[in-house]
Amino acid sequence: MLTCDHKNFILQNPSMDEHMVKSKTSLLALFKSSPSSSSSSYSSSYSYSHSSSSSCTVENDIDSFYPVQTGSKGLHEAEKCGHVAENEALEVMGLKFINDIVGDQGGIMEWKDVENRFNQVAWTGNGPEPVVSWSQFGFCIGIGMQSSPELARELLRALRGCMQWKSDITKTDLHNFWLRMNDDSFNSRMRLFFDMCNRNMDGRITETDIKQTILLTASINKLSVTRDEAEDYAALIMESVDNKNKGYIEISEMETLFKESLLKAYSPMKLQGSTNQDCEEQEQEPMSKVEVLFRTYWRRSWVVVLWLVGCFGLFGWKFDQYSKRSGFEVMGYCLPTAKGAAETLKLNMALILLPVCRNTITWLRNDPRLNYVIPFNDNINFHKLIAGGIVVGVILHGGTHLTCDFPRISDSDKSIFRQTIAAGFGYHQPTYMEILATTEVASGIGMVLIMAIAFSLATKWPRRRSPVLPLSIRRVTGYNTFWYSHHLFVIVYVLLIVHSMFLFLADKWIEKTTWMYIAFPVLLYAGERIFRAIRSGSYEVDVMKASLYPGKVLYLKMQKPDGFKYRSGMYIFIQCPQISPFQWHPFSLTSGPQDEYLSVHIRTLGDWSYQIYALFQEAVLSRLQGCPKLYIDGPYGSASQDHVKYDILVLIGLGIGATPFISILKDVANGVQTSQQSNHSGLRECSSTKGSPSKAYLYWVTREQNSFDWFRDVMKEIANSTKQQSVVEMHNFLTSVYPEGDVRSALLSVIQALHHAKNGTDIVSRTPVSASYP
Repeated sequence: MLTCDHKNFILQNPSMDEHMVKSKTSLLALFKSSPSSSSSSYSSSYSYSHSSSSSCTVENDIDSFYPVQTGSKGLHEAEKCGHVAENEALEVMGLKFINDIVGDQGGIMEWKDVENRFNQVAWTGNGPEPVVSWSQFGFCIGIGMQSSPELARELLRALRGCMQWKSDITKTDLHNFWLRMNDDSFNSRMRLFFDMCNRNMDGRITETDIKQTILLTASINKLSVTRDEAEDYAALIMESVDNKNKGYIEISEMETLFKESLLKAYSPMKLQGSTNQDCEEQEQEPMSKVEVLFRTYWRRSWVVVLWLVGCFGLFGWKFDQYSKRSGFEVMGYCLPTAKGAAETLKLNMALILLPVCRNTITWLRNDPRLNYVIPFNDNINFHKLIAGGIVVGVILHGGTHLTCDFPRISDSDKSIFRQTIAAGFGYHQPTYMEILATTEVASGIGMVLIMAIAFSLATKWPRRRSPVLPLSIRRVTGYNTFWYSHHLFVIVYVLLIVHSMFLFLADKWIEKTTWMYIAFPVLLYAGERIFRAIRSGSYEVDVMKASLYPGKVLYLKMQKPDGFKYRSGMYIFIQCPQISPFQWHPFSLTSGPQDEYLSVHIRTLGDWSYQIYALFQEAVLSRLQGCPKLYIDGPYGSASQDHVKYDILVLIGLGIGATPFISILKDVANGVQTSQQSNHSGLRECSSTKGSPSKAYLYWVTREQNSFDWFRDVMKEIANSTKQQSVVEMHNFLTSVYPEGDVRSALLSVIQALHHAKNGTDIVSRTPVSASYP
């Protein structure tokens, strides 16, 4: 289970400190006993008509594989817990033969759904019962469109068990097929799977049969397997099972193949670890919902509360101040409302610049005390929150002025006007249009229009060119439009200064406080931009290597500038002058701090990324011209940088989102290795490695097999090092493959286990890290 506090994020599982072997739950589904069998002994006997009878008792086989040790009560109890866990593992998968079919009502496919589909396509044949064509079998059971027609044909052939299987299907036949597909007994599952592989229906599976089944399995699961690779995998299975070189395997040998793979997947250490984990989960008292919410949001909460107190406090102060002035007699509560909103606008126009001062934030987050209290990782969210506050302030301030204050000034009684606010207007009562033509109003309206444009283009749909938008609007939106429109803020701040110098009913300079609010943030932000421009100009980098990966991912290995220091989890901005001299885009560093180079992985998701991919694609394929010129700016801190606060890391990445974790894994592995070398040499542990994580687990989930190419070299580098292997554990999950427990991935799981045991690499990821199927 997971426990976390401000110092530790620990995965409490003793077995995870061992080298974890991939769990083959697809094999568990094949070995689940029938409902009538005893769960305590888990034994049954099976006989086949085409071969000699054989029997197996799974519990006895496990006992012979792991002999019980005597003489120690602790070992005896551990062994007993191990057997309990093994039995539970054998019984846990109560899945159907095809277990992810969605019925017509949205739930799991049931017989009534199959029957309804049968009735939709049934027709009256020569017999008394309605029938459907054999080609409609896949539609009736729900796999015709979800999987492939090849699977439906092979399944029907196996269910009928004869060479003349292409005949019409009655409802009775279909019901019998459905019952057999949902039979949980080992005999039925093993027989059906064996018959799917046995195309000649002679009770013997040849190497050619296995090869064809492998190709079908790869096609169904969207895996890239060549014919040569399929031949190698088929030969591997024959080598493992066909010890007598008969040239074929029978169902008893297929049973042995799956059973051995199952037992290898569940080692005693792993089973004992899972049992201990269950005990710890029972003993650990779960946190209450209130405690979870507090731990998650307390840093954000105090900042937001402080901001709200400041806004409401300034609003109330100005509201009370102007409700006591002479102008209140003319404009009533409209005046203090507008002035109170204006005071909050001054505060927010100052605060909105602070979250985007990246260099300052990167410097401040280095202080562990500040980093603990202030949620620097939410700087952009706070930036958006303040923008929302500005929208509210503009509506209150500008709306109240335009709809209430100005009409009351122009329509007020002349005697009251002369006695109260006439001096502020040069003793001339202006009309509504004359008020709108003044400098302060014109500058205010200009600010609102520019901010409305920038705010609209910064929302999700225009920034990402959502298909929801009309085509004419999508053509002028996108990240580039967002980037350039956001820089209109320079004009906004100029108009804000002009607006603040010509305020109504504020003649004293001390009341014109806008400059006091924005002076420091504007100077800080301007200084940062100047510093970034100077620094980036000196950080022109040479591209040492450019690689094009599947999924339109560009890998860039760049020369590390002199004096460039960073921490794992940081990111940099990249500019390509050939695309635009003004656009800078952030990318996580995938190189470790100890590496002599910088590397990034760029996936094409927008205008700029498509353009830079095209430039480097041309350079890589032509091999005649050099790589495009690049400038970098950074490094900058991010949320991933906080990993140094924990002893044990659990990193979960989805697709290209795993990029910041690659740098962290390198840093953790190198840091612990350096610490071990220092301890062996008798040196004191250096400060750079002191307090760094001692263990890291990476769980990477992706939906395409070719995504593993992105970080293949890094995975090999870490997995092939014995010292690093005990520090970093990587687990890959591929969602395009049918989940473990499905017959469509069962043979794939067996080949994975055999190939990894023999060659040390996984057939799916092409790395020492095995891929699983959630």
